[in-house]
Amino acid sequence: KNIRKGDLKIYIDKSEYYLAVKHEGSTLIKYPCVLGFNPVDDKAMEGDGSTPEGNFGVRSMYAHRSWKYFIWIDYPNAESWRRFKQRKADGEIPEDATIGGEVGIHGVPEGMDSMIDDGTNWTLGCISLKNDHITDLYKSINSSTKIEIVP
Repeated sequence: KNIRKGDLKIYIDKSEYYLAVKHEGSTLIKYPCVLGFNPVDDKAMEGDGSTPEGNFGVRSMYAHRSWKYFIWIDYPNAESWRRFKQRKADGEIPEDATIGGEVGIHGVPEGMDSMIDDGTNWTLGCISLKNDHITDLYKSINSSTKIEIVP
């Protein structure tokens, strides 16, 4: 069956530490992943080490010198900004906090796939895969692929 790249969806389950590629609700492949150094919370502000939750698109995709490939998620989006402003209004985050950005899906430094096997949450909020897996993912999707990140 010929599947268009734009019809694929990336589904990331933070509590189960996997990234799945889905088509029409069916899982085509699952990859183990790791997250930011605070893997539990939704991203509230820059520097919190959390991976954002919600529905996103792809802002850009490119080869990366340090992490093989980088699939840049369109965080912050309108919903991210709404939550950020609400958290400020509720006093949950400092008044001078910034929302952050540059969140994406990427590989690991060359030879460091063991960080995925060991479950080392090492990023500042990005989703990290083994380098072979990010290569497969990068080649399988395009900029119209949708991304869902759940707690």
